[in-house]
Amino acid sequence: MDRLCDEILQLILNELPNPAAFTLISKRHYEFAQDSYVRASYFLARYGRIQALYWALGRGKLLNEKVIDILLSSGAHLSRYLVQCAMHHYFRTQVPFIKTRWVRTISLPVFSYFLCVAARMYGDIPATKGEDDGSILTLLLKQSRFPNEYRAAKWEQVKDVVEKYKFIPFSDRDPMMAQFPLVLAIEPRLLPYARLNGFNMDRKDRNFVFRRMFEKPAIMFESRADEIVQNVRELSRLDPDMFLSRTVAAEICMEAKTNEAAYTALKRLDKEGVLRFELSAVVQELIKMFLNTRSVTSGYTASVLRVLHKDFPSEDPTVRLVLLLTIFHSEPTLPSTTTPAILAGYVEACHEEIEEMGLGPLTRKDITDVLLSKFVPERFGGILEYARSVVEMDKGEMDRTLTDVALGCLEIGCKGKMLKRLVEAYEFLGDAVAAHLVKNYRISIDDLPPAEDERACREYTAPLCADFMMRGRGLMGITLDEQTARPVVQIPEPATPQNAEDAEHDGENAVEDDGESEDGEGRDDAEHGDEADGEDLGAIGQDTLSAMIRKDEMMPTRRRRHYELYSNYHDSIGKLPYPADHTQVGTWIQNHYGHLSAPAAVVRIHAVINQNFSVLHHHLYPPEAPVTAHRVPTTLKQFRILARLGRSPSMGLYDDIEAGTEFYFSEEDYLSPEELRGVVPPSGKKTRRTRAKSEQAIIKCEASPTPGPSTASPLSSRAAEAPQSKKRPRRSVASTVKSYVVPDSDDEDIADGRDDSLQRYAKKRRAETNMQRWIKHLAILLKEEQKKYNERKRRIHAATPPGAKVKVPKSEFHKSLALNLPRLRRIDRAKREKLYGADVPDEDFSEGDEDEYQYRTTRAKRRKVED
Repeated sequence: MDRLCDEILQLILNELPNPAAFTLISKRHYEFAQDSYVRASYFLARYGRIQALYWALGRGKLLNEKVIDILLSSGAHLSRYLVQCAMHHYFRTQVPFIKTRWVRTISLPVFSYFLCVAARMYGDIPATKGEDDGSILTLLLKQSRFPNEYRAAKWEQVKDVVEKYKFIPFSDRDPMMAQFPLVLAIEPRLLPYARLNGFNMDRKDRNFVFRRMFEKPAIMFESRADEIVQNVRELSRLDPDMFLSRTVAAEICMEAKTNEAAYTALKRLDKEGVLRFELSAVVQELIKMFLNTRSVTSGYTASVLRVLHKDFPSEDPTVRLVLLLTIFHSEPTLPSTTTPAILAGYVEACHEEIEEMGLGPLTRKDITDVLLSKFVPERFGGILEYARSVVEMDKGEMDRTLTDVALGCLEIGCKGKMLKRLVEAYEFLGDAVAAHLVKNYRISIDDLPPAEDERACREYTAPLCADFMMRGRGLMGITLDEQTARPVVQIPEPATPQNAEDAEHDGENAVEDDGESEDGEGRDDAEHGDEADGEDLGAIGQDTLSAMIRKDEMMPTRRRRHYELYSNYHDSIGKLPYPADHTQVGTWIQNHYGHLSAPAAVVRIHAVINQNFSVLHHHLYPPEAPVTAHRVPTTLKQFRILARLGRSPSMGLYDDIEAGTEFYFSEEDYLSPEELRGVVPPSGKKTRRTRAKSEQAIIKCEASPTPGPSTASPLSSRAAEAPQSKKRPRRSVASTVKSYVVPDSDDEDIADGRDDSLQRYAKKRRAETNMQRWIKHLAILLKEEQKKYNERKRRIHAATPPGAKVKVPKSEFHKSLALNLPRLRRIDRAKREKLYGADVPDEDFSEGDEDEYQYRTTRAKRRKVED
């Protein structure tokens, strides 16, 4: 260290947050740090010229008169605002954002010299609390919604603060660091002076600034639109990076009825060519967004969309459909008991609105599309009456339309309540829906993508029972497939192995990009990813301008615009893609057709693939059925489908096995061939399903079997049945098995006639339970998964360069089954121990002696025999 030159020591010193320990290494380092030029260079190099004096004033032991002179002559920025805050803090007046001793560490002679230098620069400096430059600009922000003549802070005073007295926020802790862009939004003419002081407008402040420009004032005045247009032009001229984005334009359009001055100014800017996009395209995309959100049912939304469509007409079919939905929803909701007069009034009102907006005439396809909307009310009789009277559809066309609507509702998960109303009103739809389900939506293992195509397995979704309530995953930007599918292992190239540091750096960049996309403001600042496409004009949302301004105000002062905006329930309720009161289609199908029906079996497989827990566990919270509602049978086919896709089974499947559900290989075990072909059986014909219902009492008795006689021990007298062994037990088990010996003829049990009952009970104990059958077949399935994993692991390791370590992850199904299968074994053994005693044999129903989960005792350690 003693051989290093002074320049190297200066570079080392600049990197230390507290260089006190460095100066104590040697006498040379101590003398080097005493130099005033070294100290001034330290503050300038480490904190920059804007904050150098602020940090130097907090190091009273390092600051002297010479250091102050060197800092100012080297370009350190000294504003009157900094001097005022230093005076307040030194003389014990509170500065809210400073919690340390700061200038109080400076000696009085040095601080007096600092004040003399500031007085030579700015003359008489106001020292009264509330008269500092920051308070003047804060007052301007508070009165920004007032007309210019009513503001206490006039233009000349604000201009002197920025131009003459060199105002600029001097610390990241200062609230004015986040508020100063708002000052420039109110008075864009201050931007050139602020740039001379060293202030640079961040692109992340862009939407924040323009929202304040278009904010609705407290007192509306005629020249408001002219003022907005002038400010936007001036700011865009002074800073090319500051332009109105599509995000803010859409927010202004959402206030076309309540903030007319801002909407008028926006249309003027579009006509004059100031905007960098076509406002008509923004309006069209904005209207199309309401097709799949709940806010389309709001009366305020309907009025806004009609104004936008009137100013910017569009021929897009989606826009037309959204406007039709607003018309049919905006009319008064029909009561449960409708009369011809009420229906006629509803139809007439809708017809007038459609003709006024130029959306007619309607066709059969339009009626079908309207009825297939997620947000059509349950009492849709008025729409059907409109189709009969105005569209003039006959009975055949009405039946075809109703059939198309009923079949189309199957793939819309939240349309269960409407499907129920349709089937109740038109009986022929029940059989049509059941036949259509079985014929077109049955899924077999051969229909799935091959297991080798991991990407296809990860992206595969079933058309029915899509889980539309995955709020958590949606907010985090994680899809269902990404969370449950098999991990993808990238095989590195043999010639160019990946550098670990580069990979880590790339991973950090990817995380940052994802974080930007989650932020409502980050979407507007995607210029780093869209450099090839030019400037980023921002994404379009459904929020209003006032709502976004309120979210900005709710954010922490020094963190706004850099993180995701705060939101509450009322802000997000209108963006939900499902109605408020809904019933899942899969739940209705299981309740309507029965748990042992072919439609219920089809829906069950779709729910298992999509992991729709509401449909899988609908029996836990049935709307009308009793709590003891039956479950749709769990089959081994469902586990095999999940094994092919590499997805984790729901815990409800394991709970069904634990509860003693009947073992089925597939739905073909309990359904008749006619039902599997989509043929609805007559009501009087007894099928396999009805026979299975009669056997349900026997299945339920399995969980609590009736104890039988036993002479082995008092504990074993509580037993009811024992599993049948399919192979010879191990020697350790066989040695502990109690024998049930038939008594001799001299025994008094013969006289009681209990030998026959004992033999019948012993025969009953050899029966295999449902849980044991499940354990046996799941063990075989786990064995197959382990074999496939080993082959995949060997293949990946063979393609890996020598010396490189690649961890091959298991699929989610493999990990779940490996975790829950031993638990099922423990539960089965605990049940048998409770029935037959603690000495029950350890029955194993898996095939072969090479099962992966066999219990083995610990091998004793070898002892070295001394000679």
